[in-house]
Amino acid sequence: MFSFTKLCTILVFLSSASAFGLRPTQSTLRQSYSSKDGLAASEISADLPRGGGKDETGGSATIPSTVFNLVKSIAGAGVLSLPAGIAAFGNAPSALVPATILIALMGGVSAYTFALIGRLCSQTNTESYSDAWDATVGAKWSPLIAFSCFIDCFAGNLSYSMILADTFTSLLESVGVAVTRTQSLFGVTGLVLLPLCLLKNLSSLALFSLVGIIGMLYTTLAMVLRYIGGSYNVGGEFANIVTAPSFGSSGAAAVFSPKSLILMCMLSNAYISHFIAPKMYNDLKDNTLPRFYQMTAWSFGTTVLLYSIISAAGFLTFGAASNGYILNNYAATDFIMSLSRIAIAISITASYPLLFVGTRDGLLDLFKLKERSNGLLNKVTLGILAVVTAMAAKLTDLGLVASVGGATFGTALVFIYPCLMFLKYHAKNGGKGNKETLLAKLIATLGVVMGAIGTSMALQGVDV
Repeated sequence: MFSFTKLCTILVFLSSASAFGLRPTQSTLRQSYSSKDGLAASEISADLPRGGGKDETGGSATIPSTVFNLVKSIAGAGVLSLPAGIAAFGNAPSALVPATILIALMGGVSAYTFALIGRLCSQTNTESYSDAWDATVGAKWSPLIAFSCFIDCFAGNLSYSMILADTFTSLLESVGVAVTRTQSLFGVTGLVLLPLCLLKNLSSLALFSLVGIIGMLYTTLAMVLRYIGGSYNVGGEFANIVTAPSFGSSGAAAVFSPKSLILMCMLSNAYISHFIAPKMYNDLKDNTLPRFYQMTAWSFGTTVLLYSIISAAGFLTFGAASNGYILNNYAATDFIMSLSRIAIAISITASYPLLFVGTRDGLLDLFKLKERSNGLLNKVTLGILAVVTAMAAKLTDLGLVASVGGATFGTALVFIYPCLMFLKYHAKNGGKGNKETLLAKLIATLGVVMGAIGTSMALQGVDV
């Protein structure tokens, strides 16, 4: 039988391998952000029936296929901000050691709360995050979940718009076309994103989710090759084209600075995938809880490994100069990194409207608008996209958006809400305090503290 103890054992093993077994020279790769590439919250919720009545034998998905889909859902372009999260508190290579431990720790806690949601759905016979919340905490507070989902998706679209603005600016520069970042943003929004967001059938775009995985793996390899080759070091091929790498004396001990919470907040957003925990549980063949725990362990363990590698590759190459979107550190004339930008751009462009539906429908849900004509949807689409584009034109620091988004609703969705559901369910069923209830209280408290301090630290370093 596969238990929570085994889940934690596998995560500790995989995390230890990523923290201590990987040499920095072999380093490389994940939105959060939030709703990830190719599997948006809206796409998920559309597939989920509300209420109970699930088939006891589950779906037809095997553990390997479910692991692939979950990793694909978690690991998005938000991982490219993590090197900047490390640079927020350290500038020496040794800062990577505690940073990797934090990546593993946050991955482990996120895996636990993900598994906790699956368990609660099994115990309450519910098939969605919101239904599990209603069955445990109560429907009175359900608007809180709707608002959190809206903000999370909105922050995801904002991050994607910022990435696309930077990406297309660099790509056009690489072929000799000089445009400003704002011009690039307005161009891609008007010519590409707006038509896609106005589509009523997005099913064909889901095929591009595989491009996201391939693109991220290619980016991982490219970053490792650039680090090993020293192309951006003094005397390297691209040394005089971009901002020089910067290293200092703030190493492993710097993790005790409050600024390390910026990385932790980024990570709370980087692992967010918890809205699809019910779907993953119900789709799993022979969906016993031990099998679900096993799938969760392998999925989050793999993601921890990928995050550790790409964070190491970016930080060890540029140090304190690591940009909030690490691909901005690489020269526009760097051909192999330009291919990375193209792959990421294709993936994000295809994922954008899937995530946007979650933003739009979340807003309509908040105002309890049931009648949704095409005219209304089009007006809301134009309004939201205008706000997102205006903010993306002003904001340039992807790391700021990732850390603030993670510190607020990222921590709530990953750490606070699942633990509250568990504690309420445990109390309703006459359960007494034990080690797991203590753990849940600690995680929820950590989420509150990390969110408050992390938001403050992130905003103190605001860069627009």
